[in-house]
Amino acid sequence: MRARDNVADANDLQKRVPGNAVVEAATVLLGMLADPTRLRLAACLAHGEQDVTALTAAVGAARPAVSQHLGKLRLAGLVTVRRDGRRQVYALADPRIGRLVTEALHTAEHRLPRPTIRPQGVRPLDHRGQA
Repeated sequence: MRARDNVADANDLQKRVPGNAVVEAATVLLGMLADPTRLRLAACLAHGEQDVTALTAAVGAARPAVSQHLGKLRLAGLVTVRRDGRRQVYALADPRIGRLVTEALHTAEHRLPRPTIRPQGVRPLDHRGQA
């Protein structure tokens, strides 16, 4: 294999650039998940379907707020709802949404600064390297 074989030409790059419709759909999807409550709801639903009571307890928000957020997610096509007796049970409309949410949360977790653990009584060093 020659080094030239790994070089992409302009046609290859143009094939990989998403079209306007795809970018618009992704923008709507990511915009819906940009709200902390909706992101938490999607993270809960990534583990399987749940009813409003379980979701309310899991995200720690008021029931009317959770219902409103679920309604927005449903209108955007990200979640589905079905009746189970008197309960409304929600699920992600596509397993790829769950994978996207899981990856986003894992990426965010790895971007957080790591806490520094010091033994008790040990002071941090100053800018001169002295305690």
